[in-house]
Amino acid sequence: MHAVVCIKQVPDATEVRIDPKTNTLVREGIPSIVNPYDLHAVEAAVQLREKYGGRVTVITMGPPQAAEALQKCIAQGADEAILLTDRGFAGADTLATSYVLAQAIRKLNAENPVDLVFTGKQAIDGDTAQVGPGIAARLGIPVLTYICAIRSFNLETREIVVERLLEEGREVVAARLPVLLTVTKELNEVRYASLPSMLRAARYQVRTWNKDDIEADPKQIGLKGSPTIVSRIFSPPQRQAGLQLAGPAPEVARELVEQLLQRGVLTA
Repeated sequence: MHAVVCIKQVPDATEVRIDPKTNTLVREGIPSIVNPYDLHAVEAAVQLREKYGGRVTVITMGPPQAAEALQKCIAQGADEAILLTDRGFAGADTLATSYVLAQAIRKLNAENPVDLVFTGKQAIDGDTAQVGPGIAARLGIPVLTYICAIRSFNLETREIVVERLLEEGREVVAARLPVLLTVTKELNEVRYASLPSMLRAARYQVRTWNKDDIEADPKQIGLKGSPTIVSRIFSPPQRQAGLQLAGPAPEVARELVEQLLQRGVLTA
């Protein structure tokens, strides 16, 4: 089994600030983390490898410092990590990003056939949930989104059965391999890295590929391949505290009715 996990290094959401003059994210001095949903994707791939054997490859597109995120995934149990970095990738939207990742997966598939592709359900900085399905569309493979459980996995029959976490409940679906899965945090609990794993990660040399290594079309990467334009980023206005009533139930009910009448929610 060969599983490829696509991860993203994102700003720590608890530290994000917006420049009021430029309406853009302030990234200087903001710590970066592995997208939390992606850690659950790595955990799922590692668990399958531990049960069925094989290999887990983690990839990301980003600047050189994104290698730190890949090393964290090595500490979590991944076998190999590849950083896709090139000035030509800068400014990519979800369309261009999915193209670069798909090209890298094609290259990996030529080296060692890929059975599963994992991503988190979405990235916490963009929240689009578009890259995973975009990769699947470019590779021409099925995509199963919002996976909260893997019921069965069979390499002989080339089939996987999973549960999807939907707003109205859970859905059980099956698909033939290869398939792309986007996962939720309900799928598993991310393990703590062991000391030997952390030492291995510290020594591990991340492989780097540029646009030529993956035979990328210059017109489909970076700004040239990105039809999306972000015109403004802003913080939503802070909500005011709601009305709180306390006291005996009859008095609270009377006060509540009076407030609703005053605000025109109720009519006498």
